[in-house]
Amino acid sequence: MSAAFWALLLGLLLIVMVLAGNLLPRLFVSSAMIYLGVGYLLGPQVLELITLDPIDDAGVLGQAAEVAVLISLFAVGLKLGGTPLRDARWRPPLRLASVCMVLSVGLVTAAGVWGLGLSPGAAVLLGAILAPTDPVLASGVQAGLAADTDRLGFSLAGEGGLNDGTAFPFVMLGLGLLGLHELGSGGWRWWLIDLVWPTAAGLLVGAVLGALLGKLVVHLRTRHRQAMGLDEFLSLGLIAAAYGGAQLLSGYGFLAVFAAGLALQRVREQPQAGTHSLARTSDPGGHSYKMRAAHSHHASGAMSDAVRGFNEQLEKLAEIGIVLLVGAMLSYATPSTALWWFVPLLFVVLRPLAVVVGLVGEVMPMPQRAMICWFGIRGIGSMFYLMFAIEHGLSEALAQQLLSITLITIAASVVMHGVSVRPLMWLYRRHKTRAT
Repeated sequence: MSAAFWALLLGLLLIVMVLAGNLLPRLFVSSAMIYLGVGYLLGPQVLELITLDPIDDAGVLGQAAEVAVLISLFAVGLKLGGTPLRDARWRPPLRLASVCMVLSVGLVTAAGVWGLGLSPGAAVLLGAILAPTDPVLASGVQAGLAADTDRLGFSLAGEGGLNDGTAFPFVMLGLGLLGLHELGSGGWRWWLIDLVWPTAAGLLVGAVLGALLGKLVVHLRTRHRQAMGLDEFLSLGLIAAAYGGAQLLSGYGFLAVFAAGLALQRVREQPQAGTHSLARTSDPGGHSYKMRAAHSHHASGAMSDAVRGFNEQLEKLAEIGIVLLVGAMLSYATPSTALWWFVPLLFVVLRPLAVVVGLVGEVMPMPQRAMICWFGIRGIGSMFYLMFAIEHGLSEALAQQLLSITLITIAASVVMHGVSVRPLMWLYRRHKTRAT
């Protein structure tokens, strides 16, 4: 298909989504559901316009998913960075991304071995692929909530930001059990090289780069009126630097990018002596960007707002591209009777069980706990790990089996969570208002 046709098709899709933006909530349809359907129509089964084979083209698809995940993780870090790290709101997402994720991997592994007939290594790999929740597709859950203040939005966003990185060691464990990765005698290499070091290195590299770059930009703007504008380059540059720096040190780039977003958002103002904050203005547009960006009381806020705004728009574009690809790849999934019980088991039993056990002792209203149990949305992270595993030499039969399970699980998540998000969020906000 020609570039002109692709441009026309993409342009029409974007315009239709803008025009139908207010109509979708009334139809209980999410934007991801539209992208998924359009992707299927463009795939080999119907129009044959997107014909990428998920096994033969795993490298290209994996890179596309990886870029989308990086953009999303940086956006989540920016959303949550204003909350102090010692704040009690961090406890649920940390437990969701560690204890609950390990439980999810274990429960899916058990279902894979005893229900799907997978080997232990393949079952662990499947658990690691399906364990991460998706921060991009979960944005609909946070609509109407302030992710940095509401505990539900904060927990789901934080979980999605963290567990896309913390799932990596379990992917490597699954590959190791399949004989496709070196685990070391007694698993020492996995513990040290795949778990402890890359996790610590990723978080450290991202935190240091985000903090140093943010402080440097604020200093140059407020003291020398330099480094003004081009916040889009700042966003992309920090994502690339954090990811590349972590990878060079054998750290996890996903965690580095998330930590970089957190650190950049936490950069504080550097007020000059004898200066005061800008007074409120009657102008609906407020003070100009240049005025705020160079003012010592507002430079950090102006920088964070600009970077966050650009990254959120970039995140939406990434969502369109990846969900379209998932929809197109559904043609390659092989339906099986096992999926009729496995997918409901994952969402209705395994995810809630992992959350309930993992959050034991956490003081939390029942409606909030129930919402976290239900909204374990699978998406772009699962697609990346699937492509990563296929690239590492899975047998054709196992690759096809994991491909079918993962793609159908993602599609089911997009549909089930997309249909239920608005009525459930309406009930949640209603309960919250009554409680207040």
